[in-house]
Amino acid sequence: MDVDNLVRMANRIGQFFEAMPDRGEALEGVAQHIKRYWEPRMRRALLAHVDQQGSASLHEVVGAAIARHRALID
Repeated sequence: MDVDNLVRMANRIGQFFEAMPDRGEALEGVAQHIKRYWEPRMRRALLAHVDQQGSASLHEVVGAAIARHRALID
């Protein structure tokens, strides 16, 4: 699994949802999108990356979404 590609994909999702005026809704939207459209091994690889490297490489909205809604994504 290419984690760099997963990070790029997640960051594009974050860019889309950051335009939402309701931040809470945006964070939930990111988490819901990843849960719905990413297969489990992709989600596990992204979460493992965050556990090992932190969320510095992720768009701020994605990092916040993972921190707040990790159980939903997991």
